[in-house]
Amino acid sequence: MYPVEHQRKFLFHDLAVPMILAGVQLVVQVAFHGNYGYFRDELYYIACSNHLAFGYVDQPPLSIALLAVVRGIFGDSLYAIRFLSAAAVSVVMLLGALMTRRLGGGKGAQALTSLTIMMAPGLLGMGHYFSMNSFDVLFWTLGAYLLMTIFISDQPKYWVLFGICTGLGLLNKYSIGFLCLGLVAGLLLSSQRKHLINGWFWLGVLMTVLLTLPHLTWEIQNHYPSIEFMRNASELKNVKISVPAFFFGQFRDMNYVSAPIWLLGLGYFLFHPEGKKVRALGWIYVTVLFIMVFGNAKVYYLAPIYPMMFAGGLVFTEKIIRRYTLSWPEPVYAALLVAMGFITLPFTVPVLPVETFIRYEQALGVVPHAEERSAVGVLPQYYADEFGWREMVDSIGTAYKSLQPEERAQCVIYARNYGEAGAIDFFGNKYGLPHALCAHNNYWFWGPGDRSGNVALIFGSAGTVEEPEVDLRKYYREVKLVTRTHSVFGMPYENGRPIFLCKGMSTTFQHIWPTEHLFI
Repeated sequence: MYPVEHQRKFLFHDLAVPMILAGVQLVVQVAFHGNYGYFRDELYYIACSNHLAFGYVDQPPLSIALLAVVRGIFGDSLYAIRFLSAAAVSVVMLLGALMTRRLGGGKGAQALTSLTIMMAPGLLGMGHYFSMNSFDVLFWTLGAYLLMTIFISDQPKYWVLFGICTGLGLLNKYSIGFLCLGLVAGLLLSSQRKHLINGWFWLGVLMTVLLTLPHLTWEIQNHYPSIEFMRNASELKNVKISVPAFFFGQFRDMNYVSAPIWLLGLGYFLFHPEGKKVRALGWIYVTVLFIMVFGNAKVYYLAPIYPMMFAGGLVFTEKIIRRYTLSWPEPVYAALLVAMGFITLPFTVPVLPVETFIRYEQALGVVPHAEERSAVGVLPQYYADEFGWREMVDSIGTAYKSLQPEERAQCVIYARNYGEAGAIDFFGNKYGLPHALCAHNNYWFWGPGDRSGNVALIFGSAGTVEEPEVDLRKYYREVKLVTRTHSVFGMPYENGRPIFLCKGMSTTFQHIWPTEHLFI
């Protein structure tokens, strides 16, 4: 057994290439963080970070708390708020190498695991903007590494760390609960079921419960709004996709070249004799895949599970290469992986000006696809939602400035979704705009404010003016179309949306707020 200092030296030596790759990933991400604009969800997250709580309708509190800290120290720039997400992807790359090492993989396999994660569009894209999704991948990957440590080294005391990991993961995003469900199935279906009666395992469960207790209390006090949100998202928002389409999306999002690797990883975990100790990991994949396919999940929801699959597949591949003393598979795989990664890079990191990107995707014959029940335009939704917000607020600000001072003092601005409301709150200081009112997601919880709404700038539905105008006249004496939103590259439903100046309200926002759906 080598002394501890020698072990650390070997670890650093093995991880030299993964650390370089992680650094390159971070530099590339940061270099292009400012190329487009603020993402819809980022504007909403910023608004949430101004209302710190133990929970929100559509998410737990951890990522919002992290954003509040970042904003307090470094400000609101795109570079400031996106850095942590890019750094999370780099840490995932290092954890991928460590998982490969834990499974017995050599330096080459460790480096290839990091490279495979880096070249997977569905993982690399997590570092482009601030989102709980980037931290979700981090917690899944850390959890998988801890599971390998528990199973391979037979160290049940690490269940406490796993419990802390899943507790923090649940405070970030509920989807790590799928990992926990898969783990229970994996333990029951493998030789590792002995852990279910181990005291350390249940101490880990206790740690998870204790960490999530404040958020659970918030959910109970507010009548479980997140359950309602998730049900509505699954039934009304997410596009229903077929099983073949879900599988095809996995190959696309993880890089087509890496498909044999993660499939070999699944085979290694489930069937290889040397994978017996970690067989539960294979059952985790099968269980989570089954739940997501039949639970109408989006394709990218499964992305956090792939770093461990890459690790397993590359360890298995390395064993085959060593058995037959082959020298060419690793460099050929790396070359093909990088080539495909460069082809898909503009779809995950905004390295191209937007007009150039549109020509690029058209040249490749790529048509933006929708994962939600709304039409997409010339850009994929994750890019389109970075455009049009400043212009929209400029239109609102011009209309607001045209009001008399006494009208501005009582004017409310009512938006139809959290993106519009977040943009008004973030960019509106330039015009002295009041905070937006909105019935979408957590904005409804924040209430109607103090102003009655007797003077209001209200967003209508995109398209024809007549229908929302008729609806608004039920509540206002005077309704006038003052402007329309315009964005060449934004989402179609945000383009051409009419904005009305309404005066003489027959009721108040405070009165209608409990049943505010009348205005949606």
